[in-house]
Order: sequence, then C-alpha cells, then structure tokens
Amino acid sequence: MTALIHIAEDDADHRAALCDLLDAGGYQVEGFALAEAALAAQTVPDLLITDLRMPGMDGFALLAALKERAPDLPVILITGHGDVPHAVRAMRLGAEDFLEKPYDAAHLLAVVERAMRAGATRREVGRLQAEIQRRDGGQILGRSAAIEALRGRISALGPLDLDLIVTGETGTGKELVARALHAASPRAGGPFIAINCAALPEAMFEIEVFGHVAGAFPGALDKPGKLETASGGTLVLDEVEAMPKSIQPKLLRALQERQVERLGENRLRPLDLRVIALAKTDLRPLTLDASFRPDLFYRLAGAEITLDPLRTLGEDIPLLFSHFAELAARRYGRQLAPVSYGFRQQLMRRPWAGNVRELQALAERFALGLELPETETQPVSEPQDLADKVAAYEAREIRATLERCKGNTERAARMLGVARRTLNDKMRRYGL
Repeated sequence: MTALIHIAEDDADHRAALCDLLDAGGYQVEGFALAEAALAAQTVPDLLITDLRMPGMDGFALLAALKERAPDLPVILITGHGDVPHAVRAMRLGAEDFLEKPYDAAHLLAVVERAMRAGATRREVGRLQAEIQRRDGGQILGRSAAIEALRGRISALGPLDLDLIVTGETGTGKELVARALHAASPRAGGPFIAINCAALPEAMFEIEVFGHVAGAFPGALDKPGKLETASGGTLVLDEVEAMPKSIQPKLLRALQERQVERLGENRLRPLDLRVIALAKTDLRPLTLDASFRPDLFYRLAGAEITLDPLRTLGEDIPLLFSHFAELAARRYGRQLAPVSYGFRQQLMRRPWAGNVRELQALAERFALGLELPETETQPVSEPQDLADKVAAYEAREIRATLERCKGNTERAARMLGVARRTLNDKMRRYGL
C-alpha cells in the first residue's frame, strides 16, 4: 500500500516524523507533493494524507479535485485544534477521517488502517457492480476463500450439460447460483424457467409442469408445461424437497427419457433442457424415509454445490452490506452515511438467520436512514494493539471454519492447518 503526503514545505520535521510512523506501520510512502503535483501525477496512490490549511490550494480544494478524479481514494486530513469543525465538514465532502494535532503513533496507524480498509472495500464494491452490469447472469459477490471456491465450482460446472443440486439455507443465494450456472453454460441464450415446488398446489402441479392438450378437461386448451417451456435452456426446481410424492415418479421418467407427455395426450414430446434443483436441506436423509425418491435424487445429483451460510463469510459480510446499501441509496436518491468500524464488526457477529436476504433488508433500511434496532447500533470497541487485533481475527476465522464444518473440530483443524489440541485450546481461550 502506498501513501502520498501533502504537508506544507516549511513543516519538514512533521513530514519526516509522519513518514517514519507510516514506515514503521508497514506502509510505503510514495512521496511528498504540493497540491498541483498531486493532481498532475499519472498514478493514484492508495491513500492521501494532507494538511487542511495550506498555502495556495488548501485541503478542501485538493479533496474536491481528487475525489472528482478518484472517488474511492481515501483522504485523511491533518488539522489543528481549532479546525475540528472544518475537518468534520470535509468528512461530509468525502474525507475518510482526520487527525487532530498532536496525535500519537497508535492513533495515526489505526486511522490509516481504517481508511485503507474502507477504500479497498469501496473499490471492490465498484468493481463487482461494474462486473454485474457487464454480465447477464449475475455475479457472485465476495472475496473470501469460500466465495472464491464457489466461483471456481460454477466456472467448472457451468459449461457441463448435466443436472445438479444446489443446497443451502434460505437466503444464501441458491437461485443466484443457478442463474450464474445458466449464464456460464452453452444454454445461456435459452430460457431460464423456475418453479417453486412449495408454492404450487399439488392439484395444479402436474398441469403446470407437464402441460395439457385441448379437451384434457372441461375448458382446457393446448398449453405446454414448464418442462417444454424450458427446452433449450434451464429448468430450476426451487424447494425441490417439497415436491409432491405423487409427481416424483412422472418427473423421474421425463428426466430419464428427456421426453414429456402432456395431460390428455398419448404421444411423447422431446425435451432438451438442463435441470438445477434447489434445496434448503440435504436431500439424502429425506430419501431414507421415502419422502423423496432416491432414484430421483440420483437423477438430479449429477453434481452438487453446497452454499455456506452468510455468518461464516467473515469480511464478505460488510462488503455485501456496502454493496446493497449503495444500490439502495442510488435507487432512492439518498446520500449514504459511512459505515463505521464498530458497525462492521457488529455485522460480522450477527447470526444472520435470514442470510443475504436479511442483510439486504438491513442495508436498505440503513441507506434510507431508518432507525435500526438497538442491538444493531451498539458500539463495538476497536482492538487497541496488534495482539488484540490478531486475536479478534483468529477467533472470527475459527468460528467461521467451525460453522462450515458443522462443529466437526477434527475437520476444522485440518482446514485451518493446526493440531486438533491447538484448536481446542484456542476455542477455550476465545469462548467458542
């Protein structure tokens, strides 16, 4: 990470001290520059630290000029005691934070770390939103190991013309994954048809899925079912575990033979489609009590994708929150308030029973400035030293890994690359 410092030329001692502090914190100082030189530079640094009061172009003018050129550039203002109201005004104009003289090394590095993290998040959100606009199948947001693995699995399975099952809790994005698979397949130009198996009454299921011909029942006209409508593309069976048992044998036959017989007809019509089944729970236990046919399960399970719940995704949670909040702010024409460090930590500690849907609803309320429940706005103390920060990160990663492994400590230890005894010690230390 590189930083550009813009401080008055006659304050050489302050500049040198600031440079030493940043260097000790692991940041590379790109250089010192006057406002005109900073604006003329071809490259944009990761961070700008500038005096508020400067001869010629002051901090306000430089902030406005740089934000127009690089909206995501984090800017930290340095101000004297009497200029705090001006610094607050500058933050409303887009500055990330300010330092009031005199400041100590720990405070400086904490402010710089927050600014860098916020700038990186904004850039990532912008990149992902641009990618979403360029692609018609949706984009899987996130940069955690779990999301990277999911994107890799979609890339590998998307082009393969086989049926598959996507399993995950409510709100984890199963349909988004189905759309991404469709977009990555040779069938991307064909129809994408979804059926909610839980919402469709059993009496209507056969008619909607298989279709009917004129005269099949009083008032009936020719109507293709969802299977025919999806031919050439992808059929999604949402909440497939709720499919009526009476329908399962007929659907199995249609998928095995890739032919469908409309209600009231004695001829078979060919099908050319891919089926993606979405389930809230693992279907294997349901095959044991005969609530879901084992042969239908194995017909659908050419491959399987299991989605991690939101609470296990760590730093992706505030990233997704910022994405949805920015979309809502743009949609409603609102100015988006900054997301504080404490609130980001609060987001990562929530259980998220509703997963991404719950997160999106909260982000929209935040963008609209609606009052949030007290438990969502309580301040979270920031770790003060490196040891505390490392411990907080370690506890969060262990908790997320245990969630992914469903509490299996042996598997979690392997994933984390530590001995099981070491993991148990850390779990006791962090109260997990």
